[in-house]
Amino acid sequence: MTRYIQCLIAILMLILTGCMGDEGGEYVAKDAAASERENKELNQESIAKFTMDAEVRKAMEDMTIDDMIAQMMYVGLNGTSLSQKGKEMIASQHVGGIILLGRNVTGHKQLDAYVSSIKQANHGYDVPLFVGVDEEGGRVSRIPSALRNIPSSKQIGDQNNPDLSYQVGELLAKKVEQYGFNMDFAPVLDINNNPNNPVIGDRSFGAEPSKVSELGIATMKGIASEGVVPVVKHFPGHGDTSVDSHINLPKINKTLNELDDFELVPFKNAVDEGADMVMVAHILFPELDQTYPATLSKSVITGVLREKLQFDGVVITDDMTMGAISNEYGMEQAAVLSIKAGSDMVMIANPQGDQYESVQQTIKQTVEKGEISKESIEKSVRRILALKQKYNLDEKSDSSPSQEELNNQIEDVIGKVK
Repeated sequence: MTRYIQCLIAILMLILTGCMGDEGGEYVAKDAAASERENKELNQESIAKFTMDAEVRKAMEDMTIDDMIAQMMYVGLNGTSLSQKGKEMIASQHVGGIILLGRNVTGHKQLDAYVSSIKQANHGYDVPLFVGVDEEGGRVSRIPSALRNIPSSKQIGDQNNPDLSYQVGELLAKKVEQYGFNMDFAPVLDINNNPNNPVIGDRSFGAEPSKVSELGIATMKGIASEGVVPVVKHFPGHGDTSVDSHINLPKINKTLNELDDFELVPFKNAVDEGADMVMVAHILFPELDQTYPATLSKSVITGVLREKLQFDGVVITDDMTMGAISNEYGMEQAAVLSIKAGSDMVMIANPQGDQYESVQQTIKQTVEKGEISKESIEKSVRRILALKQKYNLDEKSDSSPSQEELNNQIEDVIGKVK
C-alpha cells in the first residue's frame, strides 16, 4: 500500500474515532462490547470503501485520455496463441478486457498457456486486465473437455433449488479460474417465454420471472464468491424474441410497464442484490426507443437501467460485431452511440483488421469535439477500476482444486439433475 493511501487511512481513522465519543459525558445505554464490535465493523467497512476510492483516484491521476478510452474496450483475439498485434494491444494500448471465444480454444495446455501469455503481456501496467469467457454450462461452454461440462441452466432450473444454483455458480467460477479467467459472462437472466426463440432456450432458468430471479441471483452470487466477476445478461431481456441477434436485429413490442412486470424483474432483483456488471442486448424496443436498439439507446441504458433500476455498476455491450449491429451501423458509429447512451465498456469480440484502433480513435475525436464529455469517460473508468479493485484481479488464487477434485464436484451436481 502506498504512503498516499496510508495517510488517507490515518486521517479517516481520526475522523471516525472522533465521531464515536460520548455526548455531554453521558454514554449511550448500550452493551459496551457490542458497541465496540459495531464501531469496529463500521471502521473496517468505511476504510475499505475509502481505500478503494482513493486507489482508483490515484490510478486515474496518471491516465491519459487514450488510457481511459482503452479501459472501456473489451476485445476479442484471433488465433490460438497471443499474436504480436494482440500483445501490443495489451502491453502498449492497455485495453481494459480480453474475451476468448470457442475459436481460441483447442485444448487444456493450449488454453492455459494462452491466458497466461495474455496476463503476462499486461504485467508492466498497474491496472489489471479483465480476462473473460462465456461459460454458462450446457451448450455454451468454452472450457476444454478436460473438465466436465455443467448442466444447462434449464436443467438446473428444473430442480428449482437455490442452493444447487449457488453451487453451480461456484463450479462455473472454479472452471474458468482453472485457466486464469477472472470474469464469466454468466448467468443468463433472460426469461424463456417464447418457444420460437432461436438463441436463449435452455440457456434460461425457466419461464417465470420469480424462478429466473431466484436461481439466477444464486448463481451470480456463487460465481462472485470464488472471486470471479459475474456478468448478468442480456438486459433488458432476450427471452421473448424469434430472431437471433447474432444474425439480425430482434424487436420486442412491449411497453415499459409490461417489461417492468416481466423481463425486468430478474435484472431489478439482481441489481438490488449487488450485481456488479450488466450486459446489454442488441434488441429494439420501439415503445422505449423507436430508433436505437438497447445497446445504443440512452432511454434504455440511462433511463431504465441507471435511473429506474438505480444500477451504478459497469455496463457492457454485447458483441458489437454481431449482425444486429454490424448490419446497420459502422463499428465506430455504434461504439460512440453506445457510450453516449451510457455504456461503460464496448465489446468488440471479432475485430477485423485495425478496427479496434479505429474505434478508439473515433471515440477520442468525439471527446475532443465535446460530443462526449471527458467527465462521462472518467465516470465510466472509475466504475471499471473500482470493479477491478473489488475483485483483486492482480492477485492469483493459490487454492484452486485439482482437475480431479473439480470434476468430482461437477459429477455431484450432474447426479442431482433429474
